[in-house]
Amino acid sequence: MCLAIPARIVELEADKAVVDAMGNRFKAKTTLLPQARLGDVVLVHAGFAISLVDEEEAKKTWELFAEIESFEKTPNKLSG
Repeated sequence: MCLAIPARIVELEADKAVVDAMGNRFKAKTTLLPQARLGDVVLVHAGFAISLVDEEEAKKTWELFAEIESFEKTPNKLSG
């Protein structure tokens, strides 16, 4: 299963971007989203920015990922 994740565009040249998702930087293409600009938060899937994302919604997703990471570090993984 693949996930799309929100990431902020921190570098942009033509349709080549470097995006930042929770401190992790990677390359993404903005070919499918030509209106994307430096500083925008975009949803990235399979190396492509596929939509612009509201910053508040992106923050909720980043917080969820942080909770999952925290849970993964728990020695006795019981939920509920």
